[in-house]
Amino acid sequence: MDIDPRTPTIKNPPERFTGDVWLDPIAAPRTAGQRMIVARVRFAPGARTAWHSHALGQTLHITQGVAWVQARGGDRVELHAGQTAYCPPGEEHWHGAASDSFMEHLAMLDNADDPDKTTIWLEHVTDEEYRAADGPVS
Repeated sequence: MDIDPRTPTIKNPPERFTGDVWLDPIAAPRTAGQRMIVARVRFAPGARTAWHSHALGQTLHITQGVAWVQARGGDRVELHAGQTAYCPPGEEHWHGAASDSFMEHLAMLDNADDPDKTTIWLEHVTDEEYRAADGPVS
């Protein structure tokens, strides 16, 4: 058994996130054949990812606050602590905190055969797109 030392919290880069977002790594591949990545991600109110997709999909488990998630072309979905969303492989989506609430989730995904292609980052979610999400809530 390995006991990992505590890793420092990382502030996520503004090239991929809008607002203040922090990441605490939990798990990463250790040996050949392993793919699992898990992180705790905390978003300030209004903070969000850029549009992106994952080669092998992504599972998001909300642990605190109010999350907004949206697939490109779909309605925004509001999630609360204890709920889980699955984004299938290749689906362009964004996720973040509601405009008036902090949010924390566990992000779980598998590395692609080429780890550089695990997540494909796209353009930022504009303020207009984010505010438009204030429309219908699923």
